Amino acid sequence: MRMVFRWFGDGNDHVSLKEVKQIPGVEGIVWSLHDVPAGEEWPIEKIHAVKEQAEEHGLHIEVVESVNIHEDIKLGLPTRDHYIEAYKKTIEKLASVGVKVICYNFMPIFDWLRTDLAKELEDGSTALFYEGSKIHDIDPMDLVKKINENSELTMPGWEPERLADLTKLFAAYKDVTEEDLMSNLQYFLENIIPVAEQHDIKMAIHPDDPPWSIFGLPRIVRNKENLQRILNLVDSPSNGLTLCSGSLGSNPDNDVADMVREFADRIPFAHIRNVRIYENGDFIETSHRTQDGSLDITDIVTAYHENGFTGYARPDHGRHIWDEKCRPGYGLYDRALGIMYIWGIWDALEKAKAKQEA
Repeated sequence: MRMVFRWFGDGNDHVSLKEVKQIPGVEGIVWSLHDVPAGEEWPIEKIHAVKEQAEEHGLHIEVVESVNIHEDIKLGLPTRDHYIEAYKKTIEKLASVGVKVICYNFMPIFDWLRTDLAKELEDGSTALFYEGSKIHDIDPMDLVKKINENSELTMPGWEPERLADLTKLFAAYKDVTEEDLMSNLQYFLENIIPVAEQHDIKMAIHPDDPPWSIFGLPRIVRNKENLQRILNLVDSPSNGLTLCSGSLGSNPDNDVADMVREFADRIPFAHIRNVRIYENGDFIETSHRTQDGSLDITDIVTAYHENGFTGYARPDHGRHIWDEKCRPGYGLYDRALGIMYIWGIWDALEKAKAKQEA
């Protein structure tokens, strides 16, 4: 397992690369060019700038999250070929600086969705929270405003300029079914994967977060059956998964450890985090510790270890603790604690394996 840490860029993150480097076992950053609109080819000079910043601190840039996909590709519009060509060129540029994995998602309009960015937990920390009843009653535009209010940093997936005309976006998806969306994903992959193969890059699709329909929009990366179907769309080692325990695990019907065991050879990138699911289906993000949430993080990490996982992993969202000023879900302190919890499990498994083999 190769530990990495998401970093949003110089001037766009309260966490510094100097701090990232001090977390035990972290070897690289998970990054993106958040100022480049979805669909545009990434400028090579901006890519090089991130590479130089990371290397100054002894960190690599082998994992990108995300090269966002233009809505025209998801909608299957005639203009999609233009955006797919730009995507191919970006893949080529990223390969030239050593990138090995590109995480992306295929969620219509919205990326991740929460109703509260700082819900207080019993210990006084705060965390991202999803309250289902509020989704039924809220205007989507009001939610966009709430996510971005008082934010001095970018909120990937919730860019106000991209979501300025939600009425038009919703109208575009009015007749798009889940089968249509899956077909459009297949078209995208059939065009992209040969380029990824040529440049030794693994594309890794991220699950829907949360893994169910929001505002009536189609969602197709929700469960084990969806994941298997997506892998079969283009059966290639370059067509892989970003297995996110928190996204998939917010639906109690999803057995994340079982998915790890099933798809281990097609997971180049793992997101590991915990959630506490309430009886009514609402959920809040917790510490990574198994006992604090509804997911068996110990079993999930064990599943990776059993399968000799050598891919990249990062602690996903953390709580906001010790009065840290940070991007919602992406503070330094709790994610660093999460890394040490994951390493603790991993090291214990390594020691037990060594004893068995002795």
